[in-house]
Amino acid sequence: MDTQHLKTFIQLSSTKNFTQTAKLLFVAQSTVTNRIAELEKSLGKSLFIRDKKQVVLTPEGQLFLGYAKRLLELEESAIEQINASNFSRKVLRFGTTNSIYENYLYPLIRSVLTNDLNMSTKIIINHSFEILSFLQDGLIDIAFTYIPFTKSGYICTPFKEDELILVTAKSNADFAGGIAQKDLIALDYLFCNFALQKVGLFIRELFPPHHQFKFEIDNSSKLIPFLLDGIGYSFLPKSLISRYLENHSLISIPLLDFNTPTIKSYYTYKDDDAVVLSKIIPLIKA
Repeated sequence: MDTQHLKTFIQLSSTKNFTQTAKLLFVAQSTVTNRIAELEKSLGKSLFIRDKKQVVLTPEGQLFLGYAKRLLELEESAIEQINASNFSRKVLRFGTTNSIYENYLYPLIRSVLTNDLNMSTKIIINHSFEILSFLQDGLIDIAFTYIPFTKSGYICTPFKEDELILVTAKSNADFAGGIAQKDLIALDYLFCNFALQKVGLFIRELFPPHHQFKFEIDNSSKLIPFLLDGIGYSFLPKSLISRYLENHSLISIPLLDFNTPTIKSYYTYKDDDAVVLSKIIPLIKA
């Protein structure tokens, strides 16, 4: 499958405009049209619905988009490995969510970099489901996720446990003594599910269906500046904001009539890679 066709498809799915796609790819608009037509012909499916106003992915196009991105990533990874300047140096590829990386992985990565392990290190940050897809496709060697992976041929081990707490700036004293679940709806709540699967669903279900939050984002660490400025409340992993609790710039709000689930994370790798990772696993467990 022609990679230029895939790149054109991915770009068009983003811009939803043939003219804009052509400009971004530095090709004629007819080239974009022809590439998409050839791709649709090879797949035997229409990937876009076109009219005078917009270009929209078909259900088949939405399904293919994820595969197209992974095909390109696999090609880039293969080229990178083949063209490595030092074949004696193993490239160790970590896949991790942003919050696991920020909370836990610095000591591990530092150990890999400072010990004489004869390894180069590459970090890929994404959501748990995507990281596990990368692992299955051979794009990474080890995955750190909030989802346990029980597929045959893989080793999945519990990594860390964390506490989910409700926090706000110390200037927001209305609920400093505690809050009942029914009162959550009155908060200026800053929402992030940070791809924690059941934990994200737990937070969502604390509020009425279709509740419109004051602010939403998919990266939990990006909420912190707003909280420090006194804007709203949010449930966050304790490890992420522990230093702000210690210096009292943020406070934890006690929960009066409900509890939060434990945040559990895992690391997963292929059985076949156990020998390759034999120098890394002890560092993870340290």
